Amino acid sequence: MESKGLNPDGSIAREGALDRVTAAFAPVVAAARSQIAGRFGDGRLHSAYLYGSIPRGTAVPGVSDLDLLLVLHEEPTARDRADADAMEAVLDGESEAIDGAGVLIVGAGAALDEAERYDLGFFISCLCTPLTGEDLAARLPAQYPTSLLARETNGDLDLVLPRWRARLRDAGTDIARLALCRRAARRLVRSGFTLVMPRWGGWTSDLEASAELFAGHYPQRAAQMRLAAAAARRPTPDEAVIRTLVEDLGPWLAGEYTAVHGTKAVRPAP
Repeated sequence: MESKGLNPDGSIAREGALDRVTAAFAPVVAAARSQIAGRFGDGRLHSAYLYGSIPRGTAVPGVSDLDLLLVLHEEPTARDRADADAMEAVLDGESEAIDGAGVLIVGAGAALDEAERYDLGFFISCLCTPLTGEDLAARLPAQYPTSLLARETNGDLDLVLPRWRARLRDAGTDIARLALCRRAARRLVRSGFTLVMPRWGGWTSDLEASAELFAGHYPQRAAQMRLAAAAARRPTPDEAVIRTLVEDLGPWLAGEYTAVHGTKAVRPAP
């Protein structure tokens, strides 16, 4: 972390690369290429990307998931989502190296929209690793660890909290609670990091490092953020843990985030 994840000019460096994919995950990445070509090779696909721990080289076999972003020439349709869902099922079912597969799909127009410059644009240019097709990062601006970036990436936490509370209320199985725990914990750790990112002056996606950087600025919430980091890596169905994250840490973090960085700009309705 000595470079703080930055290029020499102070911009945020792209965090992943295909040569960082370890041998344990090379087969599932190859399978993803094949699935993408087979399901979206009819002209719909603009480009495809890996993101997450696999292209960062930090993935753990049997624990980490496979994360993919597909950028289509046109805005996604129900058919596109169905094909992506089918691809997720095949990749997850055929590989013991991963604990789930997730495929995001967006249109190229949305990816290049000025309104998405510090959100989806940042995600593609800094957090995604090109897998196939034209790399949109070449058409996107450099990014810096600023308050503006913090606001536009995670400045809408208050809008997410009611959905988490509803999911917790309706979760009737351990599987449902595990999924909510993982989603909420990851989002809270990332929001905690971007809250302090401009003060630290760098970028990291490492969950434990993010929690510790946050703890250095908010020691009174350090234990809860470390709990979130642990739950993000090893989710638990324990309702007490999930309630701590969703009903205590989450609301406090949303309020502090708004006070420090403001709220994310409203996006136009689809």
